[in-house]
Amino acid sequence: MGNESGTWIMYGVSREDPECIHTVDEAVEYINKVGFLPLFKNEIPGFSLEERTAPEYWWSGDPKSDPWEWREIIARSGKVAYGKFFDKKAGFISKQWFPYFANFRRDGYDFDALWDDEKASIRQKKIMDFYLEENAEAEYFSSELKKKAGFGKGGEKGFDGVITALQMQTYLCVRDFRQRKNKKGEAYGWPVAVYCTPEHLWGRDHVTSAYTESAASSGEKIAAHMREIYPIATRQQVHRLVGNIVAL
Repeated sequence: MGNESGTWIMYGVSREDPECIHTVDEAVEYINKVGFLPLFKNEIPGFSLEERTAPEYWWSGDPKSDPWEWREIIARSGKVAYGKFFDKKAGFISKQWFPYFANFRRDGYDFDALWDDEKASIRQKKIMDFYLEENAEAEYFSSELKKKAGFGKGGEKGFDGVITALQMQTYLCVRDFRQRKNKKGEAYGWPVAVYCTPEHLWGRDHVTSAYTESAASSGEKIAAHMREIYPIATRQQVHRLVGNIVAL
């Protein structure tokens, strides 16, 4: 998605194009095929869901055809992880590839170990405290988490930036988009993000299954896969979108 002279432009393909993705099931199938995929167009040509869909499908509000609606369906399904995983922007990582991203991005650290080694900020800890082992199944609305963790007026600042960083590090992902409820239990407003840990989504054993290898080895596997599916991508482009991978 780009902005040209104040007008937002969606990039994509014709709905008749053989490469066009028409349904959410096709989108999940494609994500699982390529392993990981940003939501919107970026500096690597073809490396986004946007560029595999017809522009007129977007923002229609029809979950059968609108990729903006698909991101909610995909997050809710638990089949693919959704979050701000690519240069602080939204995208998808398949269940197969997530352990490699987790090992690479976390450098082999669970969050509690990251904190113990003084590599996490106090603002990150205030959020992650709500996902400790005894509360590992927790799912929190973004607004609820912000309030509980002490962000906002008179408290900590930069909630959105901290949440984004925790997603980039693969400690959190978007579990769903839901409407909030008032005191009467009635839903209201736009659906908002609900966050959980990937361990809640797929289990700790799966998420940490690549911990048996070095973080560098996981990074090399991601790099090799990028070279295979997007040979046009430069080292600098992959560095910005995927991470600081040496083996390119």
